[in-house]
Amino acid sequence: MYEPKKYDHLIGTPGFSNTLLANHFTLYEGYVKNVNTLLEKLKSIEPSPEASELKRRFGWEWNGMRLHEYYFGNMTREAQQATSDSQLTTKLKEQFGSVDAWEKDFRNTGAMRGIGWTMLVHDRSAKKLMNVWVTEHDMGHLAGTEPILVLDVFEHAYITDYGIKRADYIESFMKAINWQETEQRFRNS
Repeated sequence: MYEPKKYDHLIGTPGFSNTLLANHFTLYEGYVKNVNTLLEKLKSIEPSPEASELKRRFGWEWNGMRLHEYYFGNMTREAQQATSDSQLTTKLKEQFGSVDAWEKDFRNTGAMRGIGWTMLVHDRSAKKLMNVWVTEHDMGHLAGTEPILVLDVFEHAYITDYGIKRADYIESFMKAINWQETEQRFRNS
């Protein structure tokens, strides 16, 4: 069984109200609960249309759980700057021309209409970084890539504090990136 991770250390993050964060943590905990519930049901269910639908639903719940863990895991209360000579920023400069050019593309990806996730991913086999959009939890994942930076752009991630001003939310998120965590993810990918 999976246990929800605790992200209370993010309470007090500038640009994110405690109410927004607490609600978001509760939503994440629901994904963990649903993953566990589906795993139990799938242990004993015979092949059937119901079993097929539970299997389909499992991927959606699983990705909801894991993507939230990446998202909360790449945030910090303390403002950080990306280290200009880190492996990640060096690769961002190589791929996008500059960190600013990468950030502009990442923000623009996050500002697209719709609900889902914006991710900086690393394609290990081609050794390339890409900003991608994942619709909901399950459409748009690129096989063989590793998430480096994950931004939740479902309305629940920002509407309490920002209404429909997604760009303002993204601005706050960019100030809350845990660059040490993203660098570690890149080195491990």
